[in-house]
Amino acid sequence: MPKTLPLWRVSALALALAVPSLAAAQTPTPAAPAVAPAAPVSPDAVVATVNGSPVTAGDLAVASEDPALSLPGVDEAQKKALLVDYMVDLKVGAQAAEAAKVADTPDFKRKLAYFRDKLLLDEYLEREAKKAATPEAAREVYEQTAKIMKPEEEAHARHILVDNEAEAKKIAGRIKGGEDFAKVAAETSKDPGSKAEGGDLGWFSKERMVKEFADAAFKMQPGQVSDPIKTQFGWHVIKLEEKRTKPTPTFEELKEQIDQHLIRKAQQDLILKLRGEAKVERFDAAGKPVAAPAPDEPKKP
Repeated sequence: MPKTLPLWRVSALALALAVPSLAAAQTPTPAAPAVAPAAPVSPDAVVATVNGSPVTAGDLAVASEDPALSLPGVDEAQKKALLVDYMVDLKVGAQAAEAAKVADTPDFKRKLAYFRDKLLLDEYLEREAKKAATPEAAREVYEQTAKIMKPEEEAHARHILVDNEAEAKKIAGRIKGGEDFAKVAAETSKDPGSKAEGGDLGWFSKERMVKEFADAAFKMQPGQVSDPIKTQFGWHVIKLEEKRTKPTPTFEELKEQIDQHLIRKAQQDLILKLRGEAKVERFDAAGKPVAAPAPDEPKKP
């Protein structure tokens, strides 16, 4: 589906949005009366007809899922009116295309077959994959993952970054002499990302930092200030605030990722199963049979 609205859609929606806005600018808005919750609407409820062809509430629901028709910031009543207008235009255009025999062209039939297959596959994969993302399956994946997760050490540190060793030594001396690290960092550090925070880097694992910095920080004790440390970025003075073993993420923290993993795996397994059960024949440009690529061999376009 297109990510942007075609010009005719943009014009229609812009006009529909602009007219109420102009009226609202000239007329005071009365306080909205209390409204009872709307009763559920049947998908078969007719909201409009176009030359006798119905537009239903179910049609509007399908259209509202089209990313190209996203209407953020529009209230539900206005959104419904805009979608009805769009569906009327769609029906009018489709009826004109039918009359012009567009649907009878080979090119259209190929496109229709392609998008029908694609929509069928998407719906089928979504339906089947949801069966795999059960609470029990998610919990099992979490427990298996938690067993093999190694405890990870993290450090919470501050640093001051300068250009040369002499300046770093001078700064280290000031701090070891009793000056406040955060205050000196705000005055002297060349690191724009942490300077305003008094050099605070927050919590980090060893792998997140360059080797020289990480080696020094993780050897220190809380409260300790380092001698100058050289890295590819310059010279650092480090103060270690705290150390901890990173806690294992909870099931609730990982559930969304686990569900996505289960869905993707179920979809992949299903496609591989269907492909393995199907009789597939491939042909070259001359119509001669060709061998299928080996499983570990990338397919050529």
